Amino acid sequence: MANTYTQISIQAVFAVRGRENIIADPWRDGLHQYIAGIIRKEATSLAVGGWRDHVHIFFGLPPTMSISDLLQKVKANSSKWINEQNFVMGKFQWQEGYGAFSYSRSQRDVVIKYIMNQEQHHKKKPFREEYLEALEKFEITYEPKYLFEFYD
Repeated sequence: MANTYTQISIQAVFAVRGRENIIADPWRDGLHQYIAGIIRKEATSLAVGGWRDHVHIFFGLPPTMSISDLLQKVKANSSKWINEQNFVMGKFQWQEGYGAFSYSRSQRDVVIKYIMNQEQHHKKKPFREEYLEALEKFEITYEPKYLFEFYD
């Protein structure tokens, strides 16, 4: 699109189906790198990180793409890759849905640091608490029955 200029920074988070802690240390970094590669085909990858049961991605969204289209590609391709690599017993799947939050350019460094420090962060705070705090911070109205499955 000629003469179209945007700066749209989105952080998205999605979880493993059943909230199983199966994103293991030996292949977690490889998964994050693979997801960053998927994003780079469509958008600007700013950070990918996560923990044993969920992933955070931070990206610059082009004006020609929707968040849901990008997340569908990321989740479909990454779950296919995990299954092809036989990293888990049975079939790996992501839960339906995701959380997506927008940030200004001035907030990018803070968000990147937060995403890259997920292991330390989750020593202090479970994913459920983290996710609910984000929904409240961004004043997102939600229906509890449609949230991720949480097993604390």
